[in-house]
Amino acid sequence: MTIEQFASQKSRKRIIYLSGPMTGLPDYNYPTFHRVTAQLRASGHRVYNPAEYPHDGAPEDFPIRQAFASYCTFICLEADMIILLPGWQNSKGALAERQLALNCGIDIIEWLGEL
Repeated sequence: MTIEQFASQKSRKRIIYLSGPMTGLPDYNYPTFHRVTAQLRASGHRVYNPAEYPHDGAPEDFPIRQAFASYCTFICLEADMIILLPGWQNSKGALAERQLALNCGIDIIEWLGEL
């Protein structure tokens, strides 16, 4: 699905998993994840934002296995679309999430809106 097709479906509310690069980026790219999530939610979509995964500890103590299990469960059981943020091609996690979405037959689009 293209971003144009997605935009033309304004009346259809989607269940979206937001995917993109985090590791090695300033603030783990959370500001971008939060901005895009806010835009999508303002349009009435339900969004799973992995940057909102609950963790109050140090970054090196982030429970990646538990978090990824949560991400994968949402993609497999709830999402009907995955949106890929710029730079997703350079992210091992985003590549895995995209492949999972492909295997589950979920719509995939690349975010081309404002960041």
